Amino acid sequence: MRYQNVCVEALTYTLPPHVVTSVDIEEQLAPVYDGLGMSVGRLELMTGIRERRFFPPGTSPGHVSATTANDAIEASKIDRRHFGCLIHGSVCRDQMEPATACGVHYEAGMPGDALVLDVSNACLGILNGVMILANMIELGQIRAGVVVGTETGRDLVEGTIDSLLRNPDVTRKDVKLAFASLTIGSGSAAIVLCDRKLSKTGNRLLGGDFRADSESHHLCMGDSEIETHGDGRPRMLTDAEALLHAGIDLAAVTWERTKQALNWTNDSVDKAFTHQVGKAHKKLLYERLELSPQIDFSTLEFLGNTGAAALPTATAVGIERKHVQAGDHVALLGIGSGLNAIMLGMQWLGHP
Repeated sequence: MRYQNVCVEALTYTLPPHVVTSVDIEEQLAPVYDGLGMSVGRLELMTGIRERRFFPPGTSPGHVSATTANDAIEASKIDRRHFGCLIHGSVCRDQMEPATACGVHYEAGMPGDALVLDVSNACLGILNGVMILANMIELGQIRAGVVVGTETGRDLVEGTIDSLLRNPDVTRKDVKLAFASLTIGSGSAAIVLCDRKLSKTGNRLLGGDFRADSESHHLCMGDSEIETHGDGRPRMLTDAEALLHAGIDLAAVTWERTKQALNWTNDSVDKAFTHQVGKAHKKLLYERLELSPQIDFSTLEFLGNTGAAALPTATAVGIERKHVQAGDHVALLGIGSGLNAIMLGMQWLGHP
């Protein structure tokens, strides 16, 4: 998969206002920790996540996405009439129908001749949206487009805490299975892509590859189970250890195919951004791909795992903080439950 005419024109993000530390969560779980002889600090020690952020209760993902998308459109300096597609790519949506993208399209003042749709694929929804936009631009179907997503993880984390506290027979295994849910944070990210002739930056999306391991789809599953939990808040069941190793195996295969598609070697890569899961995942990923951890930029310590928004937010923050320099080849290493992997390459010229 190679692109000749696609540029990354803008990346923006919106961070929630409320900071919740891992210690805050463990203090809420004090009855469970005390009963099982567990010590506070385990969550940060195991994951590397010091804190995460939440939007206020009841926040609409679409409303935040409209702000983030509008910021990206304005940052691109491309007239809205050139935008031929808007994709909403997060796990979190406003409702089953219509597509959350419809409200975002309206609030962001997008033209009526734009394609509007939601894409859902766990933590890869926004990267899937990037591929869709890039393909449409490369085919000449549109000149520019924006993909955006907002994850609101408060209900999942607070619901998981309540479930653990209400379980009179809670075990260490139950807590272990819940740890992945307790790493979740909230956030919003948007990416504008455009045709090379329309671009003012020249920051090119070069292409990449993707792979699936659907045999592992059961390793991380989330849903809202009213009958089981007594509320409509989502819960997740995650076999974190099995998911870690299956994900790394899939990443290794996808990375080899990506290098072939881009005609890269490991030495070609100057900077990299990954899905922000935890420190164990990051360490093993870079070891397996034989990439230097020095090229990585991490946000998991202060944002946690923000789902589909995690990788694009890390990229936007990393660019903002000068981790990426003019002329860098940048790898985007996306992995999501399912399992799916998408890996893309950019050439960054350093223009805003």
